[in-house]
Amino acid sequence: MIAYSLLLKKFKILLKDNALKFTKQRELILKFLYENSGHHTPEEIYILLKKSYPDITIGIATVYRTLTLLEESDIVSSISFGVQGKKYEIGLKKHHDHLICTSCGKIIEFFDETIERQQEKIAKTFNFKMTGHTMKIVGICEACQKNKHQQTEEKL
Repeated sequence: MIAYSLLLKKFKILLKDNALKFTKQRELILKFLYENSGHHTPEEIYILLKKSYPDITIGIATVYRTLTLLEESDIVSSISFGVQGKKYEIGLKKHHDHLICTSCGKIIEFFDETIERQQEKIAKTFNFKMTGHTMKIVGICEACQKNKHQQTEEKL
């Protein structure tokens, strides 16, 4: 993964190119995503930053605007959960896809070479120049399946 100092430099250029000021609040959002693996909602980021930096005033609107800017610049990526909103992660990691549990919300990252080759084959078949892809498989994780099974057995 890219060093934080290089990422910060890229972020400052991005802000300047968009006629936006570099602020401590925006830097903390970027730093949070860089230092915390996983997938986070804007609200989670906001709450955790307010808790970690009580002396710095940050608004939820700043979190949303900064995430949008970072996503449009491919620094972060998001997974949409429909009416539940988006969860964000740093987008500079090695490519991966996602398994999403609809019961508990757990997100499992995975990479499968066969899937990657198949997507390239499909794009070629349709003379389509693929520039990227996002794959999410939705279902029930192993832990939730076990819990449901245990609850069913207890009812019997």
